[in-house]
Order: sequence, then structure tokens, then C-alpha cells
Amino acid sequence: MKLLLIEDDPSLQATLARTLGRRGWSVATCADGALALQQWESTQPDVVALDLTLPHVDGLQLLTTARQRGWATPVLILTARGTVGDRVIGLNTGADDYLAKPFDLDELEARLKALCRRRPLAGVGAADESSSLGTSVMGSLRLDAESGAAYQGDQVLDLPPRELALLQALSAKPGRAVAKERLFELVFPGALDVQYEAIEVVAYRLRKRLVGTGVKLVTLRGLGYLLKADE
Repeated sequence: MKLLLIEDDPSLQATLARTLGRRGWSVATCADGALALQQWESTQPDVVALDLTLPHVDGLQLLTTARQRGWATPVLILTARGTVGDRVIGLNTGADDYLAKPFDLDELEARLKALCRRRPLAGVGAADESSSLGTSVMGSLRLDAESGAAYQGDQVLDLPPRELALLQALSAKPGRAVAKERLFELVFPGALDVQYEAIEVVAYRLRKRLVGTGVKLVTLRGLGYLLKADE
């Protein structure tokens, strides 16, 4: 598993890189927000651990730019800003999980692994049909097999990370129901303080964004959700 660690504290960066490396991770590091996007693009990591307080470019600004480019790599924020308000800002910006400093290394690794389990979905249809350029789902909707970005025709669908994760999960089994419990695990990996009902909010928002794509999200009571062609 490839980790990009964006952290400007040299001591913490060295400790995490050394320890995770011994545990089998391939760790690339970056300490400068201005250089991080370039390294993110060249490294193609499975997961990113991102500090918020970085020189030259703030972590939130960095994350915003990455999401605007359609990069769906799961991101775990590491920061001393541990208030609820800070967590909400980070998650709304596009982070997938949040871990306040100081943290336990075992918990960090567990959360990173949970986020990595989402990565195979980026090539939606890995168990079905896929190609190196992308996988057609239904109608004009497709997902890029490399980046996981969603497209309507040639236009990128600007989806927040959690809505994109839900779309990826449902697209892996088009026309078949996926249980809410499974979707919650994929959309909120490792989240301990998120209510189960939050998956319904994500589904509601995704349903609205799919209007006009030829695809609709259907709720099956007691079974979960599925994607089907819009009649």
C-alpha cells in the first residue's frame, strides 16, 4: 500500500515514515504544501495523510485543489486542530477521515488501512467490466478507472468525496442492491463518531446530482440502494 505523508514536522515525518515502512507500507513524504500536489500526482498513492498546517500552501487549500481536479484518493487529515468545528471543516473540504494529534500509531495505521479498502473501487467494475480508460456505468455516466473521477460524457461531475464513494460502490454492482450497512463502511471508513443515518443524507445528495445523467439512485426499503437506468 502506497502512502503519501504530507507533514512538515521533520521528527514526526521521519518517525511515521520509518515505522510504517517497517510495517510494509511504501511511504513517500512531502513537507511543503506548494510541492505536495506535484508529488501527489506523480506518486499516485493509495491514501494520503495530510497535515493542515503546512508552509506556503495550507492543507485545506491543498485538499480543495486536489478535489477540484477530480482526484479521489482517500485523505486522512492529521492535525493538532482537534475541535469539532475543525473536523467539520476538514470533512466538508473533502477529507475522508480525521485524526487529531497526538495519536496512537496503531489507530493511525488502522484508519489508513480502512481508507485503502476503498481504493479498489476507483476502478469500478474490477469484478465486472472495466478498461484502462474508464468504465461505462449507465446512460452518459462513467467512472475513470485510474482516478476514480465521475464523468457525464466528457464533463467531470463535481462530486464531494463521500458522494463519489457512494457512486463508486453502487457502480460496482449496477442494477443490484447494496446494503446500507456495506455502503456505510465504504463511505465512512473507520468513522467512529458518525451516525448510521448519515448514509441516507449522502444518498439523498447523490440522487439530486445524478438528475440528467440517465441514471437514478433507487431506495429499496430493507435492502439498501441501487443504480438503474432512468426510464
